[in-house]
Amino acid sequence: MQFRESQAIYLQIADYVCEKILLKEWKVEERIPAVRELAVQLEVNPNTVMRTYDFLQSREIIYNQRGIGYFVSPDAIKHAMEYRKTEFSEKDLPKVFHNMYLLGMELEDLKTKFDNYKKQHFA
Repeated sequence: MQFRESQAIYLQIADYVCEKILLKEWKVEERIPAVRELAVQLEVNPNTVMRTYDFLQSREIIYNQRGIGYFVSPDAIKHAMEYRKTEFSEKDLPKVFHNMYLLGMELEDLKTKFDNYKKQHFA
């Protein structure tokens, strides 16, 4: 995984986990990789993954069963979507809107491009 300097690594890993859940690659009530396992996979310190898992637990996206591991919460999709929408709205959209303004673009200009993107990637 390529990490960006503009955001804490544990938050980038949280985005990765949320994406796995939202794409249904990790299903509700399914066990997710152990802390050490994900740390090796992503080439980060296990403490960083632990911080990510604590963060996601506090948002009810995952939960811990002592001695067994971490699992995707029953309401994980709803909570992951809320978290990602907030992040997108607060961090990404202002940049998009700024660039749209500079380029004289309107929201209607993006609709066709967005529809084509969905067809190509998710159809």
